[in-house]
Amino acid sequence: MARYTGPVCKLCRREGTKLYLKGERCYSDKCSVAKRAYAPGQHGQGRKKVTEYGIQLREKQKTKRIYGLLEKQFRAYFDKAERQKGIAGENLLQILERRLDNVVYRLGFAGSRNEARQIVRHTHIAVNGRRVNIPSFLVKPGDVVEIREDSRKVPRIKEIMEAAEQKVIPEWLSRDLEGHRGEILRLPIREEIDTPIEEHMIVELYSR
Repeated sequence: MARYTGPVCKLCRREGTKLYLKGERCYSDKCSVAKRAYAPGQHGQGRKKVTEYGIQLREKQKTKRIYGLLEKQFRAYFDKAERQKGIAGENLLQILERRLDNVVYRLGFAGSRNEARQIVRHTHIAVNGRRVNIPSFLVKPGDVVEIREDSRKVPRIKEIMEAAEQKVIPEWLSRDLEGHRGEILRLPIREEIDTPIEEHMIVELYSR
């Protein structure tokens, strides 16, 4: 599947906020948003008229970029969220949070979602004892996500696990650092999803 392979810092600058796509770099003085707080390109610093549609579109684009999705897959998630009971926007965020690459990131087993996606693809992760290499795999309550035993010797994995002690995980997850595993206790609620997204704008955009 096609995927954006350019400089991810440009994505943050385009959205005008940190999307935390490069892990530790985003918290340092090297962050591009901190250095150049305007959109990339020749006309990045120009004044532009922003319409209601433009605001809604930017919110959708920001969400896609945070979770590393393309339009077709994102729209499929939205359609699924609409069919579920409850509020469509909150359902959408809950589905995105249940993705395996996001759960690996939330547990502190990766420095960013991009790195988490790579870790999953390289078969370093098991769910309920079975190897899973699909980043879009949706976990459910009771699932156990762990770093496979053979992968625990990888230098980068060791670095990540040492740094994971400093990372606070959301309440809908539990973590055992010594066992290199985490468990999904329940589905997340909106108040526990700290991603800076106004999901109602996405619903309004797709409802046009």
